[in-house]
Amino acid sequence: MDIIEETLTQVRVGNHTYRIGIAALAGEDPVSTESRLAVDIGAADPDGSPVAEGRLEVDAGSAAALGTVLAGALRAFAGSRRRPADGPAKRGAQWTAELDAELERLWLAGENVEEIAARFERTPGGIRARLPRVGCDPEAPGAYLPVPPSRRDAGQGGVPD
Repeated sequence: MDIIEETLTQVRVGNHTYRIGIAALAGEDPVSTESRLAVDIGAADPDGSPVAEGRLEVDAGSAAALGTVLAGALRAFAGSRRRPADGPAKRGAQWTAELDAELERLWLAGENVEEIAARFERTPGGIRARLPRVGCDPEAPGAYLPVPPSRRDAGQGGVPD
């Protein structure tokens, strides 16, 4: 097959260089209006070692759909990673009743968010998000959340049921 038209795009993202080359190929039958695209994909690390390489051939009319499908599949795969390698070991892990009780105890004992996060191997944001679920006020170290008026009984100054 002969190449009718060719483009090359090269982009540097972080320490890697990505290259996508697209060539419009002429059909083997000179009278045919059907054309194909050859898509060459590659990436290299700073030392020039390949981290990705491959080639696809597709009917020119299917190129846009293939691009959409590939982009979605790559985004979904990249998003399926639970946590970055350098993040806390238990980031995103399930909470248990025992962990909730320990979180409540530590908060009421006066430990700060960063200390608790380090102890639980979680992010400070994860700890702040969990505190209200165990009844603790993330804005007031060592304190519970106040009981909302709608949940107070007559003895607490609320409206009786």
